[in-house]
Amino acid sequence: MTVETDLASRWLGGTVMAASDEAFGDKENLLKPEAPVNDPGRYGNRGELVDGWETRRRREGGHDWALIRLGAPGQITSITVDTSFFTGNFPESCLVEACGQEGYPGPQELSNSQGEWVEIVPHSALRGNYQNAFPVADLRRFTHVRLSTFPDGGVARLRVNGQVIPDPRQVDGVSIDLASQCYGGAVVASSDDFYTSARLLNRPDRARTMGEGWETRRRRDQSHDFVVFRLAFVGHLRRLIVDTAHFRYNATAEIMVYGCEGEHPPGVDSESWKPILGRTRLQPDTYHVFPLAGNVAVGSIRLDAFPDGGISRVRVLGSIEPVARRRAGYRWFNSLPEDQARVCLVAAGLPANGAKDLVGRRPLGEGMAPPHLRQLLEGSPK
Repeated sequence: MTVETDLASRWLGGTVMAASDEAFGDKENLLKPEAPVNDPGRYGNRGELVDGWETRRRREGGHDWALIRLGAPGQITSITVDTSFFTGNFPESCLVEACGQEGYPGPQELSNSQGEWVEIVPHSALRGNYQNAFPVADLRRFTHVRLSTFPDGGVARLRVNGQVIPDPRQVDGVSIDLASQCYGGAVVASSDDFYTSARLLNRPDRARTMGEGWETRRRRDQSHDFVVFRLAFVGHLRRLIVDTAHFRYNATAEIMVYGCEGEHPPGVDSESWKPILGRTRLQPDTYHVFPLAGNVAVGSIRLDAFPDGGISRVRVLGSIEPVARRRAGYRWFNSLPEDQARVCLVAAGLPANGAKDLVGRRPLGEGMAPPHLRQLLEGSPK
């Protein structure tokens, strides 16, 4: 099952780095995780208060733009330009570009990288008070997007939907949260999302309220709830963190956790699930840390919650299994835009001509890295 992530989400660290104008509505509103709201009739010094990014009326021609650094770089599958509640003041059209960059370039550096920006959504008409969705066919991994609106007006939210492709250099030799959305972990199944979604469980932040955790309805039968995570990498598990923060009178009473070795989780009732944590009592409003043996590489986990209730976050701390690290390295390298791929190879010690040649021979199959690049692509010693 494919689960898409908003790669630009503030939950993952996305930010609006710069904008041409924000006379009426702040650019930061574009990436708010929550849906826009309409509260007409409230005014400040800049006019009516709006829950979105709104620019002044252009009299001199040109267009507006906003520059976004993705919280989690990856393959973009679609863009949603949400003009909710902008009815007489929305842009007529938009265009979206993307690029892949090393490090942390600033707005000026990105603006000067004209040859590295590629168009992923062509100049397209927008409707007001509408979630305008545009498919993206480019399969490369991007780190930044630029939204251009013509000629001016208001956009409530921007969603950059896609698949996270983590940079394997950032996870070499360390333990990480293998379930985190930051690396591509995903909740792929749950028994019940009556009050709030189980997809909140692997957000990288801590819940601020009960509403930012997973809460199921009250069970009146003898069964129990469950949630299934596909881990970002197959790995050796060391710690399980189950946080019931803010759930005081409705926290889950007990849990039991199972693991599966494969990359893709089996059905909920499959015999492939093996216990990794026996049935264990939870306390309300508590940050629980449970040690795990880590003897077997696990790619998915299933958490059974007895009998129902609420959990705010689940963390699965561990190290990446070597085969999974190698697979992730080649996936990352093969998906990089050409300019970024060449920069990575030169930084790793490959001459410019050699870097250009190797980039031109992509996609590289697993094991095809030259010996001096195996650390970069496979995580193995040089």
